[in-house]
Amino acid sequence: MEYNIRPMAEKDITQVQRVAETSWHTTYKGLIPQAVQDHFLTEAYSAKMLQRRMKFSCILVVEVDNQVIGFVNYSPVTEGKVELGAIYLLPDYQGKGIGTALLARGIEMFPEAKVIYINVERDNEIAKPFYYAKGFKEVEVFNEDFDGHQLQTIRMALNL
Repeated sequence: MEYNIRPMAEKDITQVQRVAETSWHTTYKGLIPQAVQDHFLTEAYSAKMLQRRMKFSCILVVEVDNQVIGFVNYSPVTEGKVELGAIYLLPDYQGKGIGTALLARGIEMFPEAKVIYINVERDNEIAKPFYYAKGFKEVEVFNEDFDGHQLQTIRMALNL
């Protein structure tokens, strides 16, 4: 399958919102109530918030046939440490090496990085095996109030 990874542009906002919504509803069905998911998606993926993220972080999209089918969001945190905020792919494109390519491209973009961190919901059985397979290690488990819903979150790190 041919795909193209590039920086997100303003014209991608609607497609990125669709990918986020579809991925969240698939991944968190039964883990996070639908109303909590919808509220989060409305806030975190509004056009204004995505424009802000494009300005202050690194968002890359991946396209197949000129359609955005996934994205990754990296934020430099401190010297040598990078936060991986999200890797989301439409379900039909998962397990095809595209998430791995998005992770690798982010690592290339931060050559000074020594460690990449990600927070993963404890019961997210889609993401956890992916991150473990890429060499991420669990560094902390904590309870998180996610819009009134209690989650157990695993903080993972990949030493580069």
